[in-house]
Amino acid sequence: MSKQETPSKGFSRRGFIQGAGVTTALAPGLAPEAQAQTAAGVISGETEITLTVNGKPVKLTVEPRTTLLDALRHQTELTGAKRVCDRGTCGACSVLVGGKVMYACSLLAVDVVGKPVTTIEGFAMQAGKPHPVVEAFVNNDAQQCGYCTPGFVVAVKAFLDRNPSPTAAQVEDGLGGNLCRCGTYVGIRKAAVEAAAKMKGAAKGGANA
Repeated sequence: MSKQETPSKGFSRRGFIQGAGVTTALAPGLAPEAQAQTAAGVISGETEITLTVNGKPVKLTVEPRTTLLDALRHQTELTGAKRVCDRGTCGACSVLVGGKVMYACSLLAVDVVGKPVTTIEGFAMQAGKPHPVVEAFVNNDAQQCGYCTPGFVVAVKAFLDRNPSPTAAQVEDGLGGNLCRCGTYVGIRKAAVEAAAKMKGAAKGGANA
C-alpha cells in the first residue's frame, strides 16, 4: 500500500481536461493569454507556465493533461524521475513538492504552479560531493537495474528529514511507497540507516564548529 502523498481528490484529471479545473490561484504562473482563459474558467490547448524547480524558475509549454513527469523529462534536462509504472504505484518518479514526496506521474504540471518542486538533481551533489543518501546507496550496493533508485533516494532523503534517527522498522515503513523489482530492499534499508548516521554526525559537527 503506497505511503506517498497523492493528489487531492478535489482536482481530477478528467475535470481539468474538460475545462472546469483551472482556478485563478494558478494565474500568477501562467502566460497573459492563459490568465485570461483561467479567469473565464476554461483553458485548452498548450499554454505557458512557470514552475519553481530546484529553486529556479522554469518556463514550460504544457497541455492541461501534461503530467509533471512528462514536463520534467521532455522539456528540461531533469530526467532523474523515471517513468516505470505510470500509474502512481511504484515511486520511481518520486519528487518533492513542498517538501513532501509525490509521484510526478500522477500530478498535472499545472497543479504545481506556485509550489516548490525538488528533483533528485536538486540535492544529489552538494558542494561537489555526493549527498549522504547517495553515498550510502553506493556503499551498500543498494541498486541493480537502477530505474527505481532515484525515487528511493528522494524518498529516503525526505524520510530522514522528518525522522533523523529512525529504527529499522521505521525505515521499512517509511519507504513503503517505493517498489524495487530487483529486490534490493536489504541494501536500501542499510543505506537509509547509514545515511541517517552520517547526516546526524554532520549536523553535530556543524553545531560544534
